[in-house]
Amino acid sequence: MKLLVGTGALLSFVGGAALATGPATPPNAAAAQPPEVKKHELPVSKDGNLVVGLCDGETSMEVKGVKAGQSLTRAQAQHVSGALMEEWLRKNPDAHWDAVPLVAQAPAPGATTPRTQQPRPPAPASSQTVRPGGVTPESGGAEVKKELSAPIQDGHTYGAFSDRDEAIWAASTQQFVDEGHRVFHDAAAIGGTVGISCDMCHPDASNTHPETYPKYQVQLGRVALLRDMINWCIENPVRGRPLADGDPRMRAMEAYIYAKRKGVKLEYGKK
Repeated sequence: MKLLVGTGALLSFVGGAALATGPATPPNAAAAQPPEVKKHELPVSKDGNLVVGLCDGETSMEVKGVKAGQSLTRAQAQHVSGALMEEWLRKNPDAHWDAVPLVAQAPAPGATTPRTQQPRPPAPASSQTVRPGGVTPESGGAEVKKELSAPIQDGHTYGAFSDRDEAIWAASTQQFVDEGHRVFHDAAAIGGTVGISCDMCHPDASNTHPETYPKYQVQLGRVALLRDMINWCIENPVRGRPLADGDPRMRAMEAYIYAKRKGVKLEYGKK
């Protein structure tokens, strides 16, 4: 015991010495820390029923017949999401809310992604320059440099490229967006625990408005990026765990949401 006490005293001393001799803390360091994100505290059902909250951080609904800890079926979850959205619209009759497609039009999990809006580019005409391990940054590069008529893209720093390169890039991007579509429509894929998925409140990614980020998000109580708001929805309506910035699901969902707003003017900070 004396040894432990002595060790503890030594650690305390070392820590104290470090504090005394370490670099001085900038006076504004505390102010530089982001404010703590608000939490949506849901009311507790006296009957032990499941309570689901909306992503506004205020509206909630008790689901009778489903106990806390249980998960809703997709049909039940869609019904609850619709009721919550109706309640929000009732409380905010003057809110700017874009018309959304019918929920019935939203593809079910596992359904094939429609290709009507962004046609998949044609496959490369030749695979001779593709290495056995797949396409790499160097695939076809040497051949492109030999093409004297290779176009140079305005505002582009990559230099010469071929139609084949563009086809590969477009296909890779579309694959990324397709994965985001899948996660966005699947409560289990996003780590949800109550059966709610993102598309139930935002069919076809409607009213996500990625072009307005970064902006002050009232629910969070601070300036947020799009991914911050995605995590807010995952933690609250979806009842999942927030995704890391580098999580493939987060990256894919960001790609999907931005893809749905292609061509919309960038207006960061807009409410």
